[in-house]
Amino acid sequence: MSQIVTGLVAHVDAGKTTLSEALLYHAGVTRQLGRVDKGSAFLDPDQLEQQRGITIFPHQAELSFGDLKLTLLDTPGHIDFLAATERVLAVLDYAILVVSAPAGVQATTRVLWDLLDKYQVPTFVFVNKMDAPGVDQAAVLAQLQDELDPGCLPFKDPAAQFEELALLDEGVMDDYLTNGEITPAQLRSLIKNRRAFPVYFGAALKDEGVADLIKGLTKWTQTPTPTPDFGARVFKVSHDERGNRLTWLRVTGGNLRAKVELLPGQKADQLRVYNGAKATVVQEVGSGQVCTVAGPTSTVLGQGIGAVEEQAQPRFRPVLTYGLDQRGAPFDQCLAALRQLEDEEPLLGVVDDPATQRLYVQVMGEVQLEILTQRLEEEFGLTVGFDEGRIRYQETLTTPIEGVGHFEPLRHYAEVHLLLEPGSRGSGLTFASQCHVDVLSNAWQGQILTALKQRTHRGILVGAPLTDVKVTLVGGKGSIVHTVGGDFRQAAWRALRQGLMEAGRAGNQLLEPWYNFQLLVPTEAVGHALTDLQRFGGEVSQPQAGPGDLVRLEGSGPVAKLRDYAATVRAYTHGQGQLTLTPAGSRPVADPTPLIEAANYDPVGGLANTPDSVFCAHGAGYPVAWDKVPETMHVPYQTLAQPRG
Repeated sequence: MSQIVTGLVAHVDAGKTTLSEALLYHAGVTRQLGRVDKGSAFLDPDQLEQQRGITIFPHQAELSFGDLKLTLLDTPGHIDFLAATERVLAVLDYAILVVSAPAGVQATTRVLWDLLDKYQVPTFVFVNKMDAPGVDQAAVLAQLQDELDPGCLPFKDPAAQFEELALLDEGVMDDYLTNGEITPAQLRSLIKNRRAFPVYFGAALKDEGVADLIKGLTKWTQTPTPTPDFGARVFKVSHDERGNRLTWLRVTGGNLRAKVELLPGQKADQLRVYNGAKATVVQEVGSGQVCTVAGPTSTVLGQGIGAVEEQAQPRFRPVLTYGLDQRGAPFDQCLAALRQLEDEEPLLGVVDDPATQRLYVQVMGEVQLEILTQRLEEEFGLTVGFDEGRIRYQETLTTPIEGVGHFEPLRHYAEVHLLLEPGSRGSGLTFASQCHVDVLSNAWQGQILTALKQRTHRGILVGAPLTDVKVTLVGGKGSIVHTVGGDFRQAAWRALRQGLMEAGRAGNQLLEPWYNFQLLVPTEAVGHALTDLQRFGGEVSQPQAGPGDLVRLEGSGPVAKLRDYAATVRAYTHGQGQLTLTPAGSRPVADPTPLIEAANYDPVGGLANTPDSVFCAHGAGYPVAWDKVPETMHVPYQTLAQPRG
């Protein structure tokens, strides 16, 4: 029997959950088709999902179609929960991309397609809502081929597409010219290697075309080869109704048994296999299967266990920061609740300020914030609100620099040298070592790199989080007599901060988040829209024909200008316009001076982010300002002749 893990992905309102209901019905899991609008969808068991009619959390279902055993993972479609969808993609063998025939390829569709390409997930396409008036199948197919990939081809009868399929691979073309056909094994290979993307047309609500899709999944997929050693990847963390912490993972090799040690000191106390809201307790899970583990407390999203490497951070990160309005709720209770929710979604980035009794969270957009507010009330009994929010700025480095940190109070000793270099856009913070073990032992180097990864490093312009910087350990010094735990941590943090100060304002850069946008407006409103978008400092492509009588404008612009623009669009188009926003990374702020002046940030104030060092003389430690450290340090520069002044 073939066994695969498949995920459903789609833009909002494409009919993804409706298709999942049809698949469940055909597999005999349900006796009737559930409805999103009636809150009866099998894979939307959470009360919040039923109330709002959208998928918020990834869910699992187990289906069988003849010789195919299929684990189906349903994913959120709303752009605010894109990070959760991205994590699921990393554990899939195949994906089913659902496209609404009337809407065609939308902005979110292209974002999902790029993510599927990033994780190299073979993909089937189901074009839904083909029963809608005015739908032209040929036009939809042409758009898929033009905007997604030429390999998007109808697969109800693959033999009718042999010539087009042969063009996708030279080896297949040679065999086709010789034999006049393409073998099933070659077709499966084209799909597995993301050369061909089978397209099926139908209407899931009427159960049309679903049987063809199932036949395609059964015939054209293949079970992946398991890795020889045990491995698993975490793609979700949740808490059940009793408060038990659950780790959702996909086993990639070997077997996972209950009661065995999954992580050092942490056992897999219980294994569950979920099917919608119902769970079955099992004693063992084999390679290729998805399960939920109760017991471990330190697993994190994207974590690789055993032979599996850790997954990179999701491509899309929060762009907005909101302050919590406690409305009388106790600070400690609010913090504890947010920490639990942050455990499930680390990108929430909870920041607490005990001095001011303020809490801050980072989110993708308004819908995520609404869900967060509702969860705090329903799950924790906390009736709270949030302020109007602000843009989540970041800072980066534009020039290589070497930073040094020295920590030498009496009976302590550590010095660290770090090379700081600009990283590629969207790379975040990366850490490495080029230090020889004769200079710093592996244990000391490990302490330094661990310390650097433990905290959120902030820039020196407005105190925003630092990003897109490569940090390399290049030198340092310890003492076998006086160096104790924590000394290298202090020296490493100071070294990074001192390097930023050495680079100065000219070597640091303020970044702001941008959106990609797709704007649909009536013809008479195009001029208004173009004027607004150009005034925002955005980039706009040439107007194109959209669905119906609408014109489509696409481009990108700063979040600060576009975040509230949807209401403006509805006003000047009298409700006919539609704005879709998707995260597009960060770019330098065009004029950072007003923001820097308004922040009035003191980069050397506060011990938590100090760039200064501590040296020792005459039996006592004394502070040395960051700009005096280079002439006081014990180890010379390792890589660069530092620019000064």
